[in-house]
Amino acid sequence: MVFYPINLNITGQLCVVIGGGSVATRKITSLLGCDARVRVISPELSAGVKRLIDKNHLEWIPRAYMTGDLQGASLAFALTDRPDVQLQIATEAKKQGIPVNIADNPEACTFQIPANIRQGELLISISTGGGSPALASTIRKELELQYGPEYGELVKLLAEIRQLTVGQGSTQEEHKLLFERLLQTNILSLLRRKDWQLLHEQLDEILPPAINTKNIVQKIRGY
Repeated sequence: MVFYPINLNITGQLCVVIGGGSVATRKITSLLGCDARVRVISPELSAGVKRLIDKNHLEWIPRAYMTGDLQGASLAFALTDRPDVQLQIATEAKKQGIPVNIADNPEACTFQIPANIRQGELLISISTGGGSPALASTIRKELELQYGPEYGELVKLLAEIRQLTVGQGSTQEEHKLLFERLLQTNILSLLRRKDWQLLHEQLDEILPPAINTKNIVQKIRGY
């Protein structure tokens, strides 16, 4: 099965999770990390889901799934242990045009959640199309060793520079060359070592004089 890769903005969007077990805990945590509005429908909850509900004030409907429960949802997750209920949820979602993820049934899904690594705004996703979640997990662990927190800081740094340099009279080609030069330096190593003084000096050498590199570095440090 071939899936089309896409990143969704689900801030404030209703995501309905049907089921309250350990898998639901992981899904809900991920949804909350993207500022979604989460509704959980399940007569029982695992300890993990209970903690999330207590802490995040999620909406919880303490009963089994009923037709109509997906009304208004942007995404739906069928995470029950009953195949007949899973099928009902999939059917309702598809009738309403709601993307649905069905636990343990990749063929019935209209979307899947890839294994992923998130460092700040950097997101790396790995998918096997549902063929082998174990392989996707293995690759994720390997990539986690290569892409640490410094990559999140690098994205933040480049985004800040981009905001300050776009539209300042340089051509698109000049802008491209500026970022290529930045990425060819040892900026990533400086971020990893948190050598803020050398980072400041490196940026001063490359960026236009009108840009206050001290302010940029302070933002990356969180000051």
